[in-house]
Amino acid sequence: MEGMINSNPVPVYTSNMSSFQEQDSYDSPTLIRREMSEDQGSAQLGRLSRDSPASSVDIMPRQLSQSPKSHNDNGMDSQHPALPLIDTPSERLARAGYVIRTVILTRSPHMIRDRKYHLRTYRRCLVGTEMVDWLMQQSSFVHSRNQAVGMWQALLEEGVVTHVCHEHQFKDKYLFYRFREDDLGIGTVPNNNEKKECEDELQDTLVTLAQISPDAMMRMILRKPPTERTVDDLEIIYEELLHIKALSHLSTMVKRELASVLKFESHQKAGTVLFNQGDEGKSWYIILRGSVNVVIYGKGVVCTLHEGDDFGKLALVNDAPRAASIVLREDNCHFLRVDKDDFNRILRDVEANTVRLKEHGQDVLVLEKILTDRGQDGLPTHYKYSVMAGTPEKMLEHLLEAHIDKFNESDTFVEDFLLTHVVFMPSNQLAPALLSHYHAEASQGTEQEMADYLQNNKRRVIHLVLQWITIAGDAFKEDPTIATFSENLYRNMLEDCRTHESLKEELSAFEKVFNTSANNSELETPKRPLQRKKSITGLTDMMRRLPKEGSICNDSVRGAKRKTIKPTDENIFKVYCADHTYTTLRLPMDTKASVIAHHAAEKLCIGSDLALCEVKSTGERVVIKDNEVGVTSTLSLNGRLFIASREHLDALTPLPEQEGPTQGTSMVFELMSTKEVAYQMTLYDWELLNCVHEYELIYHTFGRHKFGKITCNLEMLLRRFNEVQFWVVTEMCLTNTLGKRVQLLRKFIKIAAYCKEYKNMNCFFAIVMGLSNIAVSRLSQTWEKLPSKFKRMFAEFETTLDPSRNHRVYRLEVAKMQPPIIPFMPLLMKDMTFTHEGNKTYFDGLVNFEKMHMIASTIRTIKYCRSEPFSVEPPPAVKNVQEVRAYVRNLSVVDNQRTLTQYSHKLEPRRS
Repeated sequence: MEGMINSNPVPVYTSNMSSFQEQDSYDSPTLIRREMSEDQGSAQLGRLSRDSPASSVDIMPRQLSQSPKSHNDNGMDSQHPALPLIDTPSERLARAGYVIRTVILTRSPHMIRDRKYHLRTYRRCLVGTEMVDWLMQQSSFVHSRNQAVGMWQALLEEGVVTHVCHEHQFKDKYLFYRFREDDLGIGTVPNNNEKKECEDELQDTLVTLAQISPDAMMRMILRKPPTERTVDDLEIIYEELLHIKALSHLSTMVKRELASVLKFESHQKAGTVLFNQGDEGKSWYIILRGSVNVVIYGKGVVCTLHEGDDFGKLALVNDAPRAASIVLREDNCHFLRVDKDDFNRILRDVEANTVRLKEHGQDVLVLEKILTDRGQDGLPTHYKYSVMAGTPEKMLEHLLEAHIDKFNESDTFVEDFLLTHVVFMPSNQLAPALLSHYHAEASQGTEQEMADYLQNNKRRVIHLVLQWITIAGDAFKEDPTIATFSENLYRNMLEDCRTHESLKEELSAFEKVFNTSANNSELETPKRPLQRKKSITGLTDMMRRLPKEGSICNDSVRGAKRKTIKPTDENIFKVYCADHTYTTLRLPMDTKASVIAHHAAEKLCIGSDLALCEVKSTGERVVIKDNEVGVTSTLSLNGRLFIASREHLDALTPLPEQEGPTQGTSMVFELMSTKEVAYQMTLYDWELLNCVHEYELIYHTFGRHKFGKITCNLEMLLRRFNEVQFWVVTEMCLTNTLGKRVQLLRKFIKIAAYCKEYKNMNCFFAIVMGLSNIAVSRLSQTWEKLPSKFKRMFAEFETTLDPSRNHRVYRLEVAKMQPPIIPFMPLLMKDMTFTHEGNKTYFDGLVNFEKMHMIASTIRTIKYCRSEPFSVEPPPAVKNVQEVRAYVRNLSVVDNQRTLTQYSHKLEPRRS
């Protein structure tokens, strides 16, 4: 079997071998054997290959009597990549192959025929390019030839389709392939009933193959010998490695090195021993699929490792015997494998390409040397240095000296630093440091050199501040520390322009940003947030919790756009007691929970030792920490804020209104244009997305209380996803008539299609996940009456929803889109959390800037998605536009899953 590489959470800027930890495993891969078909015997068969149907064919003869298995340098068996991964196809893919073969024989019988090549006849075979062409003609959701190749490869992996010589994986070339039945000589001509049955199943079969094709494509690339991988192959593997838990600590360079040496290994049977305790360590493994047991003599199974975990590294690092045995816990496990020689070479290369700057014997900056160009002779000519770790002050110094005046599209250090500085160097530290650099003087040199140094230093600081303003936006202008810094910097610039006229250009740019005048002696800085603004957010109303029947928001009627929620905005909300009495408070958005509790206790005249608590519609109680800010924005859809003594929290019960509506809105909703609904939902989601500041993603991920910052705009967008999802379920479960439910189901599927067309992936996912909710998916009578066209549409949507390989299908689809895009926000936040929890922020007192690179990369996704204005052509005008607009912005939902499931069982009781 072919192997693949894996990597482990090694500190990105050190090669200290003792930092590795592992659980061990064993080395006796199970081999997959396959009997050759009769016409393959001992004859020499040609290897057919050509780039297109019009190109020539190259022949490379091979004795088929030779085993396709070989042994690598480590003594491990390696399976030929053209052979199936399992001996017998799964029932699902065997059926898929039968359906496709039958339909081909029905619609295009000429495709399966005997073919001659170089005096050799190949029975009942097809041509790779024709198979791809045919698949693309059968369904609109087979979008590319590459996707079609993946679908055929999924069949080839299980032996449903084979290359006639068992030499090739599936390729979009002039190569001959057979279905398993024809390869074994048991193929039959289908009768009319079989043809009709397979015609009906075809679309569902193609949907199934489309769902698994991305994984099949990845395995196809991984099973190639490393020397045969293309640049595109390596990039695809690298993208996959970014989402593997065991590799999250590794630097970009190490991940790219791994992409070039990883090998794929698979084993069919549970109980297979991968290696034994005491064996020599030859490889490091990462689990791609399945699970394994770690067994130690005398102790038995000590733990179980699952997908994304790794093992076997410690024996390589310490050159020691295996510390444990590894036994497959389930059938069909897949691994990525890094062999010992490759592992050691990568470690050597990492250390050789790591540059450490020291002060007083301590590391203060760690750089990674990366090759950027080679000469005509193939020798390296240019390198760049990427920051891996450092102290905040030294990284800032390096940024000003080496990056700020050298624009390079591939160098994101400046942007990454400014997007993430709130984590390791907040504005109250960054601002004074910049002023210090602005006034820094050279300690030696000629008078002219010292003058040039001083002038260039000031210019660099100003350029960095201008970029900081661009990236931080309102967050820059609203921070009181930055306001003071801006005033001081501006005064210094005015004074310096008298002696350094070359700074006037920078001064003009600075004034333009702040709308200042060169004639003014003081900088007109934005108003400081020390004085509370009088604008009232009324977040409870804004969040539209359970609006009354027919009520609409004034902003919705006027068509006003949503404004960004700011920390100083005042918020009107209610705090309830155990007896459901309440008080109304009016406090700034950034008020801490302890202050809210104090004000509520004073107005309600209740005792001490009180706690602020959210009571959800399910009755669940969540105690809110005293240092939390933006509390009201974090409540669940129908959640309410309560206050009670800590010993009596169990007495808190939900309000009756928290149960949600008891009647659906289908009578009103069915009269609305489907496309108009999707358009208005997208407009609203776009407004919500544009209100989110990039720093909110960091505050949300690292913890609002650590920064004392609100994330209300982000919370509103995340809340909207849940709201739309539960709206779909609520409406379906509150529609009593079967016929009406079927119509409503069709409408939701069409809305999802339009949302996808508008590139509103957040709303698209919310609707599809709502329809996949158990309370809806179990309505079998409703789904049975849904027209087959809509069933196919929904099946295609579920393909996009497929979470395998970290939502690879969705990621590939979005990668092809151009902005504006409304991304699937829960997945984006999952990426942020994955990066944060999988990587330490500090190592040995240094900021782990590799982590900051990854955080900034995710944030850039948001920046890219909204880099273009929303300019989608609106649907044809309808009379009730304002009614539709008000409806989609004021959804009323039931968010209690148990209640929804009960409604569902009343509609369609469980069949005995």
